[in-house]
Amino acid sequence: MIQRHDRTLPDQPLVELRHLSKRFILHKEQQRSIQESFIRLFQRKQHDESSVFWPLRDVSLSVRPGESLGIIGPNGSGKSTLLKLITGILDPTSGDIAVNGRVSALLELGAGFHPDLTGRENILLNGSILGINRRRMLGLADSIIDFAELGDFIDVPIRHYSSGMYVRLGFAVAIHTEPDLLLVDEVLSVGDASFQHKCMDSIQKFRARGGTLLLVSHDLGTIQSICKQAIWLDHGEVQAQGTPTDVTMSYLNAVARREEEAAGCQELDKIPDAKRWGTGKLEVTGVDLCNGEGQPCNIFVDGGTMEIRVHYYARERVADPIFGLAIHHQNGTHITGPNSGFGGVYIPSVQGEGQVTYRIPALPLLAGGYLVSVSAHNRADTEMYDYQDRAYPFRVYPGSSGERYGLVTLGGAWHFEPGVGPARPTFEEACAESLPDGNAEPSPVI
Repeated sequence: MIQRHDRTLPDQPLVELRHLSKRFILHKEQQRSIQESFIRLFQRKQHDESSVFWPLRDVSLSVRPGESLGIIGPNGSGKSTLLKLITGILDPTSGDIAVNGRVSALLELGAGFHPDLTGRENILLNGSILGINRRRMLGLADSIIDFAELGDFIDVPIRHYSSGMYVRLGFAVAIHTEPDLLLVDEVLSVGDASFQHKCMDSIQKFRARGGTLLLVSHDLGTIQSICKQAIWLDHGEVQAQGTPTDVTMSYLNAVARREEEAAGCQELDKIPDAKRWGTGKLEVTGVDLCNGEGQPCNIFVDGGTMEIRVHYYARERVADPIFGLAIHHQNGTHITGPNSGFGGVYIPSVQGEGQVTYRIPALPLLAGGYLVSVSAHNRADTEMYDYQDRAYPFRVYPGSSGERYGLVTLGGAWHFEPGVGPARPTFEEACAESLPDGNAEPSPVI
């Protein structure tokens, strides 16, 4: 059942979904002639499970006025289908939808536009689709055109628009029509960086005015910065629901597990000769990169725990050895190079098999690919027993820091202290004070 009201009803959610499901029938065989169609009329062929696709299964959620919900998940998880059901583009197979208020959506490129009409004409067309009268849309047109920055292209049929121009016009219309609920799909990602920042600023202002937002994005940083709640969809089902940080971390952990399963175990013993040298007096026999649970893996998140376990074998007694590491970014930048000597650890001697571990309680590396080098040498650094150069790769995904730029996070915290005392005069005020008679020119500043 679908219920839609143009106005927000008091004490009711703006959007409420109860056990919502959507099914598609996948037609794998194409009928190529009238004869084939006639023959199939006499064939009783039931759809097997492989021909039925459920982009959504038993999804329930509630969004109240003023809330912001981020929707994350891999491609094909049902995110866009969910928004299309809310907007009424698709009808549910089962379940209930209740929408109270006017909805404006930015889903697919060109959605709601007529290719043969100009941008200006499509502004009025979108207004009529949203139930806004022509007079009001004419009043909004100048602001929409100015925001979209389309110049003379506003009077050109939009079939000649680029994807970025479609997005500019679509978002400008959506944000200026002051909807109760704004739905935004991943479509914003095709815009240039400047316009993306402009859109995000507008979304923040829309939220500050009490607007309600449903945002689908693969940019987990954007979800965490804009939304107060998030859900993770996978295979049409809700896997997690809660704060954006908790939901994105659950999602990233699942992504990491899948990548590890796809990549299989690292073949740590197969290191090219060109990347390894040393006397062999003390040999590094293997390296395990482990998560906080002590499980070997090569996928981590910033702020998470990482352990680097170095396994060794000494054919004879080796006194006072030093074990070292180096971490390089995939672009070649050397990030850090700790060793047991710098860490104040004294190892009297080693012989036979053993293990040394370097534990990082909160990984400061930001998202990207990295390579680990390991070494074993004497304290004077005059004999290299074994060096394996950039032999152990791993990847970092965004985590708890929320930072995006650079290679590392400093783990610092921001504090704001409002200023006290009189405000500093403006430049004009300072100039006026320097002119006692009000006529003399100020002295030039050198």
